[in-house]
Amino acid sequence: MPHLFGQDYSKTSLLQHAGRLPQVAGVRLVTLADGLERDTRVLEFRTGTGFQFDVLVDRAMDIGRCEINGMALGWQSNTGFPGPWSFEPEGLGWLRGFGGGLLTTCGLEHTMFMAEVDVTNYGYPPYVKAEYGLHGRISYLPARLTGYGERWEGDTCTLWATGEIVQARVYGEQFVLRRSIEAVVGESRLKIHDVVENIGNAPTPHMYLYHVNVGFPVLDDGSELLVPATNPMARGSHDVSGYRTFHGPTTGYVEQVTEHDVHGEADGGVPCAIVNRRRGIGAYEVFNHKQLPHHFIWRMLGNGTYACGIEPSTNSTKGRAAEEAAGKIAILQPGETRTYDLELGALLGAGEIDRFASRVGALTS
Repeated sequence: MPHLFGQDYSKTSLLQHAGRLPQVAGVRLVTLADGLERDTRVLEFRTGTGFQFDVLVDRAMDIGRCEINGMALGWQSNTGFPGPWSFEPEGLGWLRGFGGGLLTTCGLEHTMFMAEVDVTNYGYPPYVKAEYGLHGRISYLPARLTGYGERWEGDTCTLWATGEIVQARVYGEQFVLRRSIEAVVGESRLKIHDVVENIGNAPTPHMYLYHVNVGFPVLDDGSELLVPATNPMARGSHDVSGYRTFHGPTTGYVEQVTEHDVHGEADGGVPCAIVNRRRGIGAYEVFNHKQLPHHFIWRMLGNGTYACGIEPSTNSTKGRAAEEAAGKIAILQPGETRTYDLELGALLGAGEIDRFASRVGALTS
């Protein structure tokens, strides 16, 4: 039953008060019309609680703008969210269109920094070595939108969207990502269910990473990271002792990435959040460490590029070549699938923040 404006409403009662559901909540397909974002399709979700988010249909159905009561949860960069035509696959070209948003998906065959790897598994003699750029190409691929709308089940209304994103080349990887996104009217969260399938005929390496990007005003001087983790390890040589607390934007800041060992609940769920107690706002994720056993924190506290990534992953920060050499890359056989689940949402007020902090604390106490 939707809880809206301080009151519970049945389906009948809500539709007696509103001419139609979009008066209070809904999902709408629009097309952006200017600049590099021109012709990019977007699904606008509103749950009625002040929680709103954009699904970037032409960018793998990632989550762009996301806010609660007009306050942003995700970070956005100056690149905006251009369509697939902006992709530069070489080297660090991925950053040309890294608009941030609350979620950028990385993969499907490669994540992390550049690597040159053996691709003789595809059985094509001219294709022996392949060079991969930063974070793969899935986030730049458009979805075939298979449906969206609203679904009533009794007095519960769910906003939903589904789509398929194909990443394929002849004599190369052939994957499909089937993505489902749902948000319940009256709640301030969304859920993503992903199924990755090898639709080709060759065994194919698979890597996957959720680049969840939290920004101002959640991220600010005095904000803190809530995560049930131990054994923080720096990628590089930075000090990890204070990686759970944040300061304001700093000139000349160099990114810091810290990996740690996470502890999950009985079903594998790992709750993680960045909270700003002074403002009474937080952004959280819940992922399943049985699906995504690695987690790292990307701290980029510079001027303008002021963000923190809370990132579940199939693999460590060591990257494709090192993980492959160690035999830690998943190989999907033809027809094989992998499933991933992610919940993203807002924490509003001291009570919600404290309850989430208790949930995290129970896993490391």
